[in-house]
Amino acid sequence: MKPAAFEYHRPASAAESVVLLAELGDEAKVLSGGQSLIPMLSLRLAVFEHLVDIGRLDELEGIEHRDGGLWIGATTTEAAVEHSHEVASSVPLLARATPFVGHFQIRNQGTLGGSVAHADPAAEYPAVALALGATIDALSPRGVRTIAAEEFFTGLWDTALASDELLTGVTFPVWSGRCGFAIQEVARRHGDFAIAGAVVAVELDADDRVRRCGIGLIGLGSTPLRAAAAEAAATGTSAADIDVAELGRVAVADLTAVPSDLHGSSAYRARVGATMVERAWTQAIEEALGG
Repeated sequence: MKPAAFEYHRPASAAESVVLLAELGDEAKVLSGGQSLIPMLSLRLAVFEHLVDIGRLDELEGIEHRDGGLWIGATTTEAAVEHSHEVASSVPLLARATPFVGHFQIRNQGTLGGSVAHADPAAEYPAVALALGATIDALSPRGVRTIAAEEFFTGLWDTALASDELLTGVTFPVWSGRCGFAIQEVARRHGDFAIAGAVVAVELDADDRVRRCGIGLIGLGSTPLRAAAAEAAATGTSAADIDVAELGRVAVADLTAVPSDLHGSSAYRARVGATMVERAWTQAIEEALGG
């Protein structure tokens, strides 16, 4: 199928982009890598009268340390994230999640900002952003505001961005100390959207107690999710005393909108999700203990 007719805009700067978004209102959509938006338009799952292309704005591309975190520009490709030594050393969880994002052809074109702004609950980057406590920078004609990842994802393919706001970058905290990171997911084929999955970040203190942790859930709700109850149960507990099966159960116990489709029922996805939490937690703890 072909998308419905639209008017194409290619602003020369981020500032010009948000002026356009303010003028065009809800009938405009930002185009970055296009790996999610273009198929949706072609299948008529979405229709917009205007597309504002930011994909070639150099000011929105890059990976650099800022204020103790690692800032990644919105138009930075997933392939650039995958091959970045800075990402691998400073935000290992993001580096390990990236190979699960589609196929390499998609990662060559898709962008980190596009994935986060698309807010697909089955995507890896939103789960990583939640687990690590990332922050999102949004530019509008009123200036720049910073949005915590926990407040950013508001619904299916919906975020806290206003119609005249542009996601310009994401800052990931750099965890230090005795840390471990892991991702586990189940998909029909490598590169397909996950049926269910989990990302885990954990830091241990000198006595092997969990100082802090983050658990992001993949494909288990109508929005990207963080397993806050499981995190609270684990924090302050000795790593050896944690029942990982119970931790997985707690992680999915309060889920109310687990999807059900031809790939699996809600009950099946929840069971798989609990197992993915167990496996990712075990792997992350082993790394933290070894470090």
